[in-house]
Amino acid sequence: MMRTQKETMLLVLGATLVMATTAFGQKQTPPAGGPPKAFTLAAHETYTLANGMKVTLVPYGNIPKVSVSLALRAGNLNEAKDSLGVADVTGELLKEGTASLSASALAESAARMGSTLGVGTGLDETTFDMDVLSEYGPDAVKLLADVLQHPLLPESELSRLKSNLLRQIAVAKSQPGQIALARFRKLMYGEHPYGTTLPTEESVNKMTIADAKKFYADNYGAGRAHLYVAGKFDVPAVKKAIEAGFAGWAKGPAAVENVPKPKTQRLLDVTDRPGAPQATVYVGLPAPNAASPDSIPLAVTNALLGGSFGSRITSNIREKLGCTYSPSSQVSRRFHDAYWVETADITTECTGKSLGEIFGEIQRLQKEAPPDAELKGIQSYLSGLFVIQNSSRGALIGQLRYVDLQGLGEEYLKTYVQKVNAVTPADVQRMTVEYIKPEQMTIVVVGDKAKITEQLAPFATAGGSNK
Repeated sequence: MMRTQKETMLLVLGATLVMATTAFGQKQTPPAGGPPKAFTLAAHETYTLANGMKVTLVPYGNIPKVSVSLALRAGNLNEAKDSLGVADVTGELLKEGTASLSASALAESAARMGSTLGVGTGLDETTFDMDVLSEYGPDAVKLLADVLQHPLLPESELSRLKSNLLRQIAVAKSQPGQIALARFRKLMYGEHPYGTTLPTEESVNKMTIADAKKFYADNYGAGRAHLYVAGKFDVPAVKKAIEAGFAGWAKGPAAVENVPKPKTQRLLDVTDRPGAPQATVYVGLPAPNAASPDSIPLAVTNALLGGSFGSRITSNIREKLGCTYSPSSQVSRRFHDAYWVETADITTECTGKSLGEIFGEIQRLQKEAPPDAELKGIQSYLSGLFVIQNSSRGALIGQLRYVDLQGLGEEYLKTYVQKVNAVTPADVQRMTVEYIKPEQMTIVVVGDKAKITEQLAPFATAGGSNK
């Protein structure tokens, strides 16, 4: 009997579905990936103005946009103990106009270029950023020069900015992650500025415009500044704008170097948060700084242990115990300073088990080097991530800022992928033995003390602190 066209199509479709079902039912091994590609730093130029300001120009990409970013070596590190928060407020005040531009005129000028003026205050640096259409590169340089050298610092805006900062402090102090971070950093750094994560309400309330002006006068100057320009731009025109805009900026004081001596100590610190459904934990200790030859091997070790989504600690606590979604570890860095830390928000009843898993995986890696295949997977992940992280104007500037702040030199970027892939299983084991020592770790827990105290008993020491 002759089949109709419709019947034939149905038979073909059925056969296709059978084949597809069979294919999807078979687990196939994906082809091996190619060798990691080395990162190539874009051609660039770095020079220094007569007043000490450094300049780095990176012609990069084909998109008609350019990022202009100035990093100033001044931040919360430079605040006096009775003026906490003044670096943040001063940075925000610089957005409120110049001697020749009102706040609205400044904002409109940036908007005309397709941008806004971004200001970020950190522990070691304050950054001023614009990302503009290519033809406005010189204008963006001119605007930043005006903002940094001729700020209005209007007293009329101080009350509003202080209120904003107080609101941010109040919100942060209600969050368990911020509470845990504050305790961890205070225990590790003590009275050093790195030991303070938030200003006090008292210091913000008593802040005056004279405090902001003093902070500006004491910390802003060409000798602490590094201007980065990356993207598609007219190099001669931008150079001319830099010379015209910044050559007259006074050199100012030299950058302050105040490297801490963080404490290595095994103690348990518990902050009670009655009724909390989760416990937030910070577990860590000081680590080698960025200039150490062990910096990259330690980064690889961290990614394998807890610093990637498929890492050992992350997989165990998330998948095996089902106690949290995204625990993670990191090597946290500041100027010539670092610590390793594992953090997690854990279901209350799993707090003790999760800490046991963290320490258990560390001890396992101390006793036994990882398999080659596991290490190669982590190395491929880090290699690819590094290249992706350097694939935009802003990210490239961020990397250059990092190596400049830490004094690493450009070879760090050029050889990073090669060095990551040169790490051996024995290196990973050695890093864990030498630097990630459970017996020297500070353990901070924020949670319902009534429900977690018994779970934490095995981790308490004679020197532990409970409040």
